[in-house]
Amino acid sequence: MDKHFFLNEFPDWKDKILELKNSNAHFKRLYEAYNDTNHQVEKIENGTEPADDQFLNFLRMKRVQLKDELWNEVKNSASTS
Repeated sequence: MDKHFFLNEFPDWKDKILELKNSNAHFKRLYEAYNDTNHQVEKIENGTEPADDQFLNFLRMKRVQLKDELWNEVKNSASTS
């Protein structure tokens, strides 16, 4: 199981996240960028893709920023629903 999969991070918000993913193009782009970045981090951490520590840390920070943006979108959507 992917420990940083966005839906696993916020299981109580699964329906709202899926709704946004299917109805909001901006959210979908962020969601896909998060998943792509997360997958790349996992490949490096598992040793299947080589990278130096600086690049790995860059990707981790990018993942955090994307997660924050996604969560803000979820919260903003929930407050206007």
